[in-house]
Amino acid sequence: MTKEEQPKIERRSVESLVPYSNNARTHSDAQVAQIAASIKEFGWTNPILVDGDNGIIAGHGRLMAARMIGLEQVPCIELAHLSDAQRRAYILADNKLAENAGWDKDLLKVELEGLADEDVDLTLTGFDADELRDIMVPDLGGDGEGGERAEPNATVQYNIVFDDTDQQEVWFKFLRSLKVEYPDTDTIAERLVLHIQDHGDG
Repeated sequence: MTKEEQPKIERRSVESLVPYSNNARTHSDAQVAQIAASIKEFGWTNPILVDGDNGIIAGHGRLMAARMIGLEQVPCIELAHLSDAQRRAYILADNKLAENAGWDKDLLKVELEGLADEDVDLTLTGFDADELRDIMVPDLGGDGEGGERAEPNATVQYNIVFDDTDQQEVWFKFLRSLKVEYPDTDTIAERLVLHIQDHGDG
C-alpha cells in the first residue's frame, strides 16, 4: 500500500457500525467500563477498524464503551481492501497478537510506583486491584533479632483485598508516605518491614 493509499480516519455514527456476529473475543461489563474510563482520561487513541460495509474488524470493546458513555460518533479506519478470509483472520490476530506479548515485572513495578507517586489512578492502566497488589506488594521479610532491622527476605506473604477504589487509594497514599519516610530504600517490601519495626508498638 503506497503513501497515497494509506487509510484515512473518518468519524462514523455508532449506530451505523455492525459487530461481527462470530467475534470470538468476549468483553465483560467491567472491562468495557475500563475502556470507557480510558477514553474519558486519554481521549480516543485507537480507531475502530471496519470493512467496506461498516462491519467491525477490530474495536468491538471500544464500540461498547462508546455506547456506555453516550458517544454518537467514533473514529474509524476502513479496510475495504481485505478479502473475507483476511478480514476474519485479522479479527483473531488483532486480539491474539497482543496477548502474546509479555511483561518485564521489575520495570512494570517501577512504572506503577512512579505513577502512584504522581497520584495517578492506577486502575486507568487496566490492572485491577488484585493485580496491582501482586505486582507492587511482594512477599515481606520476618522480624529481626535483638532490635535490629530484618533484611527483607520475603518469608511472609500478606494478601491485601480492597473493598472499593477508596480503600485502594488510601493504600497507595500510604505507600507514597513510606517512600518519603524511607528514601534510602529501593522496594515497597523494605519500606513496609522498616515501618512495622519502627512503629509496630504503636
